[in-house]
Amino acid sequence: MSFAEDRFNEECAVFGVFGHADAGALTVLGLHALQHRGQEAAGIVTYDGTQFIAERHPGLVGDVFGKNNAHAEKLKGTQAVGHTRYSTTGGSVVRNIQPMFADLAGGGIAIAHNGNLTNARALRAELVRDGAIFQSTSDTETIIHLMARSIYNPVVDRLVDALKQIVGAYSLVALTARKLIGARDPFGVRPLVLGELDGAPVLASETCAFDIIGADFVRDVEPGEIIVATRDGIESFFPFKPRPQRFCVFEYVYFARPDSTVEGRNVYEARKRIGEELAREAPVAADMVIPVPDSGVPAALGYAAKSGIPFELGIIRNHYVGRTFIEPSERIRHLGVRLKHNPNGSMLKGKRVVLVDDSIVRGTTSKKIVEMVRDAGAAEVHFRIASPPTTNSCFYGVDTPNEEELLAHAMTVEDMRLHIKADSLAFVSIDGLYRATGEAKRNSSSPQFCDACFSGDYPIELSDIIGGRKDGQLSLLAEVA
Repeated sequence: MSFAEDRFNEECAVFGVFGHADAGALTVLGLHALQHRGQEAAGIVTYDGTQFIAERHPGLVGDVFGKNNAHAEKLKGTQAVGHTRYSTTGGSVVRNIQPMFADLAGGGIAIAHNGNLTNARALRAELVRDGAIFQSTSDTETIIHLMARSIYNPVVDRLVDALKQIVGAYSLVALTARKLIGARDPFGVRPLVLGELDGAPVLASETCAFDIIGADFVRDVEPGEIIVATRDGIESFFPFKPRPQRFCVFEYVYFARPDSTVEGRNVYEARKRIGEELAREAPVAADMVIPVPDSGVPAALGYAAKSGIPFELGIIRNHYVGRTFIEPSERIRHLGVRLKHNPNGSMLKGKRVVLVDDSIVRGTTSKKIVEMVRDAGAAEVHFRIASPPTTNSCFYGVDTPNEEELLAHAMTVEDMRLHIKADSLAFVSIDGLYRATGEAKRNSSSPQFCDACFSGDYPIELSDIIGGRKDGQLSLLAEVA
């Protein structure tokens, strides 16, 4: 198992711009800023006034649209949508790369989607029985087929008709010859923000994409909101029945970039406060606080500040190891963690160390890091985790292991401590996590966030069990009608 397989894999990112002369180049830059949300593939679709131009390829944004790359030069036009991909539904093949494009009765449309449609399997089977021919295995294509079969004529009405038939979490951007459209699911599980650059509206998964292009943040797209940008300006619609907001709390723990602001909260500051809560809830006598880089850094800073224990970079990360590193032998595979992390031995020798990381998934990497720090001479290793124990899988756009593969699903905290061979192990409480985001505590009857990976409390009831996983949910149609 590689290091990457023992982390939560990022979701996807979307970006769109309308009415700007540099739309293609701006989308490339925006996707660069959102690279952390998906590293398998990148795609952009532009419209040049007469035709749609699509460039979709496997690889990182810089590899696909980098300097001296002909793909970027083809992206002419004043409007564009883009996507970086990590597959959560459908395989990692070229035909699944987004944005997806189709010619409908009302004209062409390109759609880029972040999230997961948990009834896409049932919808797909129904559509295929009715004669639909799918070109991919991605759930995003289901939206296009539903739009194609809609009885409505305006493209926005077709999209709303399609979205009323799907269940799950989504933030999406869509491009037609005359419109840029953004949409969020009624629960607001996945993020989407609206910005402006030189009078042109911009949509993105996170505000860090605005920073790289110099755009101004306008506001978050609201849960259940449809944003439509045309030459005449921006319109906003709320065609769905309001639902309790259930934004993904793990965005604050790991997924979002630290320099982004999502749902009115700066991610870096939230992560530091999580570390402070950890220090308050799980103090320990130690000589230094060390983050597991890079995702553990803000929480470790918070832990150090609250505890008064010095913060040190006792583990150095190699940023030049790619996700596709080939591990040619079993011996090299066991050394996989050291490809990305190496202990600073002279600093660690004889010291009592607090290691801070964002989460424990399968526990394989945590065990190796503890062993690595001990081998470097640490006298004690105390592990502190900036999220509650991850006991359940995510079905809303995050590629997580099956529940039986999650260490916390089968083990107590003490069992986990023994498994990773730490001197002590503690997780921030779920109320501590909520306090770090500005809430007094978790409202158990109506949680303020989606925290199903910690609590098992899914915003929408899961109904289908396929291969040991809950892959479907009850339809929202009866509730919306």
